[in-house]
Amino acid sequence: MLDYHVHLWPHTERRTPLVVDQVAAYCDKAAASGVVEIALTEHLFRFVQARQLLEGFWDDDTDAPAELRRSMAAYWEFHAHADLDHYVETALAARAAGLPVVLGLEVDYYRGKMDAVAALLEGYPFDVLLGSVHWIGTWRFDDLDDAVSMAQWPARAVDECWDAYADALEELAATGACDVLAHPDLIKVAGHRPARPEDWWDRIAIASARHGLAAEVSSAGWRKPACEQYPAEGLLARLAARGVAFTTASDAHGVDTVADRVEDLGAILRSVGVERLTGFRRRQGHTMPLAAVPATGAAGGSRS
Repeated sequence: MLDYHVHLWPHTERRTPLVVDQVAAYCDKAAASGVVEIALTEHLFRFVQARQLLEGFWDDDTDAPAELRRSMAAYWEFHAHADLDHYVETALAARAAGLPVVLGLEVDYYRGKMDAVAALLEGYPFDVLLGSVHWIGTWRFDDLDDAVSMAQWPARAVDECWDAYADALEELAATGACDVLAHPDLIKVAGHRPARPEDWWDRIAIASARHGLAAEVSSAGWRKPACEQYPAEGLLARLAARGVAFTTASDAHGVDTVADRVEDLGAILRSVGVERLTGFRRRQGHTMPLAAVPATGAAGGSRS
């Protein structure tokens, strides 16, 4: 098994010192749960290089309420302080020390700016890039701790939210800027689902298959109001039917949830006939068996 989505900072911390010992603790936790490799995938927006390139994108969303633009500006001011070069150096040092890590990044979608993002990332030896949609325009629909963002849910039609999310995800997939769609149906995170999600599931599956992207199967949804893995079983079946490759992930932001419920993820994949996972080196995929995980290795379902 793999854990191809782990972060080195919780969102409540402005920054955390990057040290190989921290990565080693992640690897120890993963190995105890039967995970053979982890991908370090910090958010791009947490680095000053992204801030220099993208800061102020929220001002382009002139139709957004002013309070959403202010909230996004404050969010970036809090988070965007780490150095991307130092992050890469730490990951490579961890690998050189023999730790089973790959160098990755979680890359959000920025309308009209993905060419610039791709140009920035080309200068680094990344193994895997996760593509994510965490906001629609300037609305951080998954920021459960932000009252301004959460106040938008009752003010918007759920179907329109899913439409906008699928639009952004389709556009992100088409850019070629990422290798894996992270938490493909993240739009359900706060528990809001359309009565019939099948059309949106089809759009997500088609986008992934058309552009050759793997899809992540993540335990993080069990720790959120969505109360299920990403993707939902119906979407997972559609992805598998189209031959999409898969990674597995915890989306951990601390050692406690590394490899979270990895055994459950394996069982869900087998239920749709998937027996292999895809790992990455220098953004090239390679397959490996979906190995059995001992029942004693399950990490439980604690909230992060």
